[in-house]
Amino acid sequence: MTYPDARPRRLRRTPAMRRLVSETELAPRQLILPMFVREGLTEPRPISSLPGVVQHSRESLRKAAAEAVAAGIGGLMLFGVPEHRDEVGSGGTDPEGILNVAIRDVIAEVGDSTVVMGDLCLDEFTSHGHCGVLAPDGSVDNDATLARYAEMAVTQAAAGVHMVGPSGMMDGQVGFVRRALDEAGYADVAILAYAIKYASALYGPFREAVESALVGDRRTYQQDPGNVREALREVALDVAEGADMVMVKPALPYLDVVAAVASSVDVPVSAYQISGEYAMVEAAAANGWLERERTILETLTSIRRAGAQTILTYWAVEAARLLRAGF
Repeated sequence: MTYPDARPRRLRRTPAMRRLVSETELAPRQLILPMFVREGLTEPRPISSLPGVVQHSRESLRKAAAEAVAAGIGGLMLFGVPEHRDEVGSGGTDPEGILNVAIRDVIAEVGDSTVVMGDLCLDEFTSHGHCGVLAPDGSVDNDATLARYAEMAVTQAAAGVHMVGPSGMMDGQVGFVRRALDEAGYADVAILAYAIKYASALYGPFREAVESALVGDRRTYQQDPGNVREALREVALDVAEGADMVMVKPALPYLDVVAAVASSVDVPVSAYQISGEYAMVEAAAANGWLERERTILETLTSIRRAGAQTILTYWAVEAARLLRAGF
Protein backbone atom coordinates (compact mmCIF):
# COMPACT_ATOMS: atom_id res chain seq x y z
CA MET A 1 0.00 0.00 0.00
CA THR A 2 1.34 3.45 -0.93
CA TYR A 3 0.72 6.33 1.44
CA PRO A 4 0.92 10.05 0.55
CA ASP A 5 4.31 11.74 0.76
CA ALA A 6 2.81 15.19 1.33
CA ARG A 7 0.55 15.70 4.32
CA PRO A 8 -0.69 19.32 4.42
CA ARG A 9 -3.14 18.32 7.14
CA ARG A 10 -0.32 18.32 9.67
CA LEU A 11 -0.56 22.10 9.71
CA ARG A 12 -4.31 22.01 10.42
CA ARG A 13 -4.30 19.55 13.30
CA THR A 14 -4.88 21.90 16.25
CA PRO A 15 -6.17 25.46 16.71
CA ALA A 16 -2.68 26.54 17.75
CA MET A 17 -1.16 25.04 14.60
CA ARG A 18 -3.75 26.68 12.37
CA ARG A 19 -3.17 30.00 14.10
CA LEU A 20 0.59 29.68 13.68
CA VAL A 21 0.45 29.26 9.89
CA SER A 22 -2.53 31.48 9.12
CA GLU A 23 -1.81 33.56 6.03
CA THR A 24 -4.46 36.26 6.52
CA GLU A 25 -4.88 38.35 9.65
CA LEU A 26 -8.23 39.82 10.58
CA ALA A 27 -7.89 42.24 13.48
CA PRO A 28 -10.22 44.77 15.13
CA ARG A 29 -7.96 47.67 14.12
CA GLN A 30 -8.70 46.90 10.45
CA LEU A 31 -12.46 47.45 10.85
CA ILE A 32 -14.36 50.70 10.32
CA LEU A 33 -17.92 51.15 11.58
CA PRO A 34 -20.42 53.11 9.44
CA MET A 35 -22.80 55.03 11.72
CA PHE A 36 -26.00 56.94 10.97
CA VAL A 37 -27.17 59.94 12.99
CA ARG A 38 -30.59 61.45 12.36
CA GLU A 39 -31.56 64.99 13.14
CA GLY A 40 -34.37 65.33 15.67
CA LEU A 41 -34.19 61.90 17.30
CA THR A 42 -34.17 61.57 21.08
CA GLU A 43 -33.43 57.84 21.03
CA PRO A 44 -32.08 55.34 18.48
CA ARG A 45 -34.43 54.26 15.70
CA PRO A 46 -34.05 50.70 14.30
CA ILE A 47 -33.54 50.25 10.55
CA SER A 48 -35.83 47.42 9.48
CA SER A 49 -33.70 46.15 6.59
CA LEU A 50 -30.50 46.27 8.67
CA PRO A 51 -31.24 44.21 11.81
CA GLY A 52 -29.14 45.48 14.70
CA VAL A 53 -28.29 48.79 13.00
CA VAL A 54 -29.95 52.06 14.01
CA GLN A 55 -30.27 55.69 13.17
CA HIS A 56 -28.66 57.29 16.19
CA SER A 57 -29.64 60.32 18.17
CA ARG A 58 -26.75 62.64 18.97
CA GLU A 59 -26.56 61.21 22.49
CA SER A 60 -26.65 57.56 21.43
CA LEU A 61 -24.07 58.25 18.72
CA ARG A 62 -21.59 59.48 21.30
CA LYS A 63 -22.18 56.44 23.47
CA ALA A 64 -21.89 54.02 20.54
CA ALA A 65 -18.70 55.73 19.36
CA ALA A 66 -17.13 55.25 22.78
CA GLU A 67 -18.16 51.58 22.78
CA ALA A 68 -16.65 51.09 19.34
CA VAL A 69 -13.36 52.59 20.49
CA ALA A 70 -13.37 50.31 23.53
CA ALA A 71 -13.83 47.34 21.19
CA GLY A 72 -10.62 48.33 19.43
CA ILE A 73 -11.90 49.09 15.94
CA GLY A 74 -9.89 51.32 13.65
CA GLY A 75 -12.35 54.01 12.61
CA LEU A 76 -15.87 55.43 12.38
CA MET A 77 -17.56 56.63 9.19
CA LEU A 78 -20.38 59.06 9.94
CA PHE A 79 -23.48 59.64 7.80
CA GLY A 80 -25.99 62.37 8.58
CA VAL A 81 -29.74 62.19 8.00
CA PRO A 82 -31.33 65.66 8.05
CA GLU A 83 -34.93 66.57 8.74
CA HIS A 84 -35.10 68.88 5.73
CA ARG A 85 -33.55 68.64 2.27
CA ASP A 86 -33.22 70.98 -0.70
CA GLU A 87 -32.04 70.91 -4.30
CA VAL A 88 -28.39 71.66 -3.52
CA GLY A 89 -28.00 69.74 -0.25
CA SER A 90 -27.48 72.77 1.94
CA GLY A 91 -27.49 70.65 5.09
CA GLY A 92 -24.17 69.13 4.09
CA THR A 93 -22.37 72.47 4.18
CA ASP A 94 -24.21 74.03 7.10
CA PRO A 95 -21.85 74.07 10.12
CA GLU A 96 -24.94 73.34 12.25
CA GLY A 97 -26.15 70.58 9.95
CA ILE A 98 -26.56 67.18 11.54
CA LEU A 99 -23.42 65.60 10.06
CA ASN A 100 -21.12 68.43 11.07
CA VAL A 101 -22.64 68.63 14.54
CA ALA A 102 -22.20 64.86 14.86
CA ILE A 103 -18.54 65.09 13.87
CA ARG A 104 -17.98 67.63 16.63
CA ASP A 105 -19.86 65.43 19.10
CA VAL A 106 -17.84 62.34 18.29
CA ILE A 107 -14.51 64.18 18.31
CA ALA A 108 -15.42 65.59 21.72
CA GLU A 109 -16.20 62.05 22.91
CA VAL A 110 -13.31 60.02 21.50
CA GLY A 111 -10.73 62.56 20.34
CA ASP A 112 -7.82 60.98 18.49
CA SER A 113 -8.38 57.50 19.95
CA THR A 114 -9.87 56.40 16.64
CA VAL A 115 -10.09 57.81 13.12
CA VAL A 116 -13.27 59.85 12.70
CA MET A 117 -14.40 59.99 9.08
CA GLY A 118 -17.17 61.94 7.40
CA ASP A 119 -19.05 60.80 4.32
CA LEU A 120 -18.57 63.53 1.74
CA CYS A 121 -21.57 63.33 -0.56
CA LEU A 122 -24.78 65.25 -1.09
CA ASP A 123 -27.24 62.40 -1.59
CA GLU A 124 -28.37 62.37 2.05
CA PHE A 125 -29.04 66.11 1.87
CA THR A 126 -30.67 66.63 -1.54
CA SER A 127 -34.40 66.60 -2.14
CA HIS A 128 -33.88 64.58 -5.33
CA GLY A 129 -31.52 62.02 -3.77
CA HIS A 130 -28.71 62.35 -6.27
CA CYS A 131 -25.09 62.74 -5.21
CA GLY A 132 -24.70 66.17 -6.77
CA VAL A 133 -26.27 69.33 -8.09
CA LEU A 134 -28.67 68.87 -10.98
CA ALA A 135 -28.36 70.66 -14.33
CA PRO A 136 -31.50 72.12 -15.97
CA ASP A 137 -31.96 68.92 -17.98
CA GLY A 138 -32.03 66.82 -14.79
CA SER A 139 -28.57 65.31 -15.17
CA VAL A 140 -25.97 65.59 -12.42
CA ASP A 141 -23.71 68.58 -13.07
CA ASN A 142 -20.22 67.27 -12.34
CA ASP A 143 -18.37 70.59 -12.06
CA ALA A 144 -21.05 72.43 -10.10
CA THR A 145 -21.04 69.48 -7.68
CA LEU A 146 -17.28 69.77 -7.17
CA ALA A 147 -17.72 73.24 -5.72
CA ARG A 148 -20.28 71.87 -3.24
CA TYR A 149 -17.94 69.02 -2.27
CA ALA A 150 -15.12 71.47 -1.63
CA GLU A 151 -17.30 73.52 0.70
CA MET A 152 -18.55 70.38 2.43
CA ALA A 153 -15.01 69.11 2.98
CA VAL A 154 -13.87 72.36 4.56
CA THR A 155 -16.94 72.42 6.81
CA GLN A 156 -16.23 68.88 8.00
CA ALA A 157 -12.58 69.76 8.56
CA ALA A 158 -13.60 72.76 10.65
CA ALA A 159 -15.75 70.38 12.73
CA GLY A 160 -12.64 68.33 13.48
CA VAL A 161 -12.92 65.34 11.13
CA HIS A 162 -9.74 63.32 10.64
CA MET A 163 -10.59 61.99 7.18
CA VAL A 164 -13.17 62.82 4.52
CA GLY A 165 -14.68 60.22 2.22
CA PRO A 166 -15.68 61.66 -1.17
CA SER A 167 -18.21 59.09 -2.35
CA GLY A 168 -20.17 60.76 -5.14
CA MET A 169 -18.09 59.47 -8.09
CA MET A 170 -17.70 62.90 -9.67
CA ASP A 171 -14.74 63.28 -12.02
CA GLY A 172 -11.93 65.24 -10.35
CA GLN A 173 -13.50 65.15 -6.87
CA VAL A 174 -10.37 64.09 -5.00
CA GLY A 175 -8.15 66.78 -6.49
CA PHE A 176 -10.79 69.47 -5.97
CA VAL A 177 -11.30 68.48 -2.34
CA ARG A 178 -7.56 68.24 -1.70
CA ARG A 179 -6.95 71.76 -3.00
CA ALA A 180 -9.86 73.15 -1.00
CA LEU A 181 -8.64 71.56 2.22
CA ASP A 182 -5.07 72.73 1.68
CA GLU A 183 -6.08 76.28 0.82
CA ALA A 184 -8.28 76.45 3.92
CA GLY A 185 -5.43 75.37 6.18
CA TYR A 186 -6.46 71.73 6.60
CA ALA A 187 -3.54 70.01 4.92
CA ASP A 188 -3.51 67.32 7.62
CA VAL A 189 -7.06 66.13 6.91
CA ALA A 190 -6.78 62.88 4.95
CA ILE A 191 -8.89 61.65 2.03
CA LEU A 192 -10.37 58.18 1.73
CA ALA A 193 -11.45 58.17 -1.90
CA TYR A 194 -14.43 56.08 -2.90
CA ALA A 195 -12.42 55.43 -6.05
CA ILE A 196 -14.52 52.50 -7.24
CA LYS A 197 -18.23 52.60 -6.49
CA TYR A 198 -20.31 50.32 -8.62
CA ALA A 199 -23.94 50.91 -9.60
CA SER A 200 -24.92 47.94 -7.47
CA ALA A 201 -28.31 46.42 -6.67
CA LEU A 202 -27.14 45.93 -3.07
CA TYR A 203 -27.58 49.48 -1.75
CA GLY A 204 -31.26 49.12 -0.88
CA PRO A 205 -31.01 48.91 2.93
CA PHE A 206 -28.63 51.89 3.00
CA ARG A 207 -31.22 53.97 1.22
CA GLU A 208 -33.69 53.15 3.98
CA ALA A 209 -31.04 54.08 6.55
CA VAL A 210 -30.54 57.56 5.08
CA GLU A 211 -34.18 57.96 4.00
CA SER A 212 -33.06 58.53 0.42
CA ALA A 213 -35.34 60.53 -1.86
CA LEU A 214 -33.76 59.01 -4.99
CA VAL A 215 -35.99 58.24 -7.96
CA GLY A 216 -34.25 56.43 -10.79
CA ASP A 217 -30.62 55.34 -10.56
CA ARG A 218 -27.03 56.60 -10.52
CA ARG A 219 -25.66 54.72 -13.52
CA THR A 220 -24.40 57.88 -15.23
CA TYR A 221 -21.80 58.40 -12.50
CA GLN A 222 -21.40 55.12 -10.62
CA GLN A 223 -19.54 52.34 -12.40
CA ASP A 224 -20.78 49.51 -14.58
CA PRO A 225 -20.51 46.22 -12.63
CA GLY A 226 -18.85 44.51 -15.59
CA ASN A 227 -15.86 46.86 -15.80
CA VAL A 228 -12.45 46.31 -14.24
CA ARG A 229 -10.07 48.31 -16.46
CA GLU A 230 -12.27 51.37 -15.95
CA ALA A 231 -12.08 50.78 -12.19
CA LEU A 232 -8.29 50.72 -12.26
CA ARG A 233 -8.28 53.95 -14.27
CA GLU A 234 -10.49 55.59 -11.63
CA VAL A 235 -8.12 54.45 -8.88
CA ALA A 236 -5.07 55.75 -10.72
CA LEU A 237 -6.72 59.13 -11.22
CA ASP A 238 -7.67 59.42 -7.54
CA VAL A 239 -4.18 58.49 -6.36
CA ALA A 240 -2.68 61.04 -8.77
CA GLU A 241 -5.08 63.67 -7.40
CA GLY A 242 -3.94 63.09 -3.81
CA ALA A 243 -6.01 60.28 -2.30
CA ASP A 244 -4.42 58.97 0.89
CA MET A 245 -6.48 55.76 0.75
CA VAL A 246 -8.76 54.25 -1.89
CA MET A 247 -11.93 52.21 -1.54
CA VAL A 248 -13.77 49.53 -3.49
CA LYS A 249 -17.54 49.40 -2.95
CA PRO A 250 -19.28 46.91 -2.70
CA ALA A 251 -16.84 44.31 -1.37
CA LEU A 252 -17.92 40.65 -1.71
CA PRO A 253 -19.18 40.75 -5.32
CA TYR A 254 -15.98 42.57 -6.34
CA LEU A 255 -13.17 40.69 -4.59
CA ASP A 256 -11.38 40.40 -7.93
CA VAL A 257 -11.41 44.18 -8.17
CA VAL A 258 -10.11 44.53 -4.61
CA ALA A 259 -7.23 42.22 -5.51
CA ALA A 260 -6.48 44.08 -8.73
CA VAL A 261 -6.45 47.44 -6.93
CA ALA A 262 -4.26 46.15 -4.11
CA SER A 263 -1.65 45.02 -6.64
CA SER A 264 -1.71 48.31 -8.56
CA VAL A 265 -1.40 51.08 -5.95
CA ASP A 266 0.98 52.06 -3.17
CA VAL A 267 -1.65 53.57 -0.85
CA PRO A 268 -3.83 51.62 1.61
CA VAL A 269 -6.84 49.88 0.09
CA SER A 270 -10.21 49.71 1.80
CA ALA A 271 -13.42 47.88 0.90
CA TYR A 272 -16.98 48.57 2.01
CA GLN A 273 -19.06 45.55 2.95
CA ILE A 274 -22.29 47.30 2.12
CA SER A 275 -25.80 47.14 3.47
CA GLY A 276 -27.08 44.50 1.07
CA GLU A 277 -24.20 42.18 1.89
CA TYR A 278 -24.97 42.58 5.59
CA ALA A 279 -28.72 42.13 5.11
CA MET A 280 -28.34 38.92 3.09
CA VAL A 281 -26.29 37.24 5.80
CA GLU A 282 -28.58 38.44 8.57
CA ALA A 283 -31.67 37.20 6.72
CA ALA A 284 -30.13 33.78 6.01
CA ALA A 285 -28.96 33.45 9.61
CA ALA A 286 -32.39 34.43 10.92
CA ASN A 287 -33.82 31.55 8.90
CA GLY A 288 -31.28 29.14 10.34
CA TRP A 289 -29.56 28.65 6.99
CA LEU A 290 -26.11 29.90 8.08
CA GLU A 291 -23.96 29.92 11.22
CA ARG A 292 -24.09 33.64 11.75
CA GLU A 293 -20.85 34.39 13.64
CA ARG A 294 -18.73 32.08 11.49
CA THR A 295 -20.19 33.62 8.34
CA ILE A 296 -19.48 37.15 9.55
CA LEU A 297 -15.81 36.40 10.16
CA GLU A 298 -15.47 34.32 6.99
CA THR A 299 -16.79 37.13 4.80
CA LEU A 300 -14.51 39.67 6.45
CA THR A 301 -11.51 37.36 6.10
CA SER A 302 -12.24 36.93 2.41
CA ILE A 303 -12.12 40.70 1.92
CA ARG A 304 -8.82 40.90 3.77
CA ARG A 305 -7.45 37.97 1.77
CA ALA A 306 -8.32 39.78 -1.46
CA GLY A 307 -6.06 42.64 -0.37
CA ALA A 308 -8.11 45.18 1.57
CA GLN A 309 -6.18 46.59 4.52
CA THR A 310 -9.31 48.06 6.10
CA ILE A 311 -12.98 47.12 5.85
CA LEU A 312 -16.08 49.20 6.44
CA THR A 313 -18.67 46.87 7.92
CA TYR A 314 -21.79 47.18 10.03
CA TRP A 315 -20.47 44.22 12.03
CA ALA A 316 -17.28 46.07 13.03
CA VAL A 317 -17.91 46.14 16.78
CA GLU A 318 -19.38 42.65 16.97
CA ALA A 319 -16.59 41.20 14.82
CA ALA A 320 -13.98 42.97 16.94
CA ARG A 321 -15.43 41.42 20.09
CA LEU A 322 -15.55 37.97 18.48
CA LEU A 323 -11.91 38.29 17.44
CA ARG A 324 -10.80 39.45 20.87
CA ALA A 325 -12.64 36.51 22.40
CA GLY A 326 -10.72 34.15 20.14
CA PHE A 327 -13.76 33.01 18.17
